[in-house]
Formats: sequence, structure tokens, C-alpha cells
Amino acid sequence: QFQLVESGGGLVQPGGSLRLSCAAPGEILDRYRIGWFRQAPGKEREAVACISTLFDGTTYADSLKGRFIISRDATRHTVYLQMNGLQPEDTGIYYCAEGRREACDSGWPNMNEYDFWGRGTQVTVSS
Repeated sequence: QFQLVESGGGLVQPGGSLRLSCAAPGEILDRYRIGWFRQAPGKEREAVACISTLFDGTTYADSLKGRFIISRDATRHTVYLQMNGLQPEDTGIYYCAEGRREACDSGWPNMNEYDFWGRGTQVTVSS
């Protein structure tokens, strides 16, 4: 059973940037859409961004548009989440997951539409 592996989290000051990576063996990441989710302390997990296998189409949670960018490097079998202008409210554990469809359709924020998850990487935004 494969596992997605997140990395790149850490401690960053407000206004800073981080780039998270989501890696999986072989062509797994190129099969279906990949979503990024996050869970802040004491809160429910929420959808962050999605990248499709159809021409790498992307979509984002409305509140994060313009600050976060999701991308794919097919040669490295890795999906990235570039996070800019980080704020304390961005603190949490960030997860990537493989969905069941190629496209980031209207169901993309639904966690039940994702079958395989990584263990997460901690992002802390604090001065």
C-alpha cells in the first residue's frame, strides 16, 4: 500500500513563505486529482487547494486565492503547495490526499472523496 508523504513544514514568521511537497512512488500522483487540506488546532479539517490530472487545472478555497499556489512536477512525482503571506491563522497540519476523479470538480473540497492520505506536515506561523 503506497503512502503519500508530505514535507516542507516548519516555523515561519508572519508574512513569510513556505513550500510544501507531496510525494508518492511511481505514477500514483499522476492518476487522479490531488488535494491539499489543513487542520488547525481545535478545528475541523478544511480544503485548501486541488490540482487536476486534466491539464493540471487548479482550484482553491476562496479565502486562500492569491496567496497559495498548487503545482505539479510530473518528473519528480511531486505536488507542491507554495504558501505566501502566511498568517498565524494558517497554522495547522497540512495534508495531501489522492482523490477518486481526474478533475477538481465541485466535490473537490469533500474529504470523503479522497481515499489515500499522507500523515501531514506541521506549519506554524508565529513571531
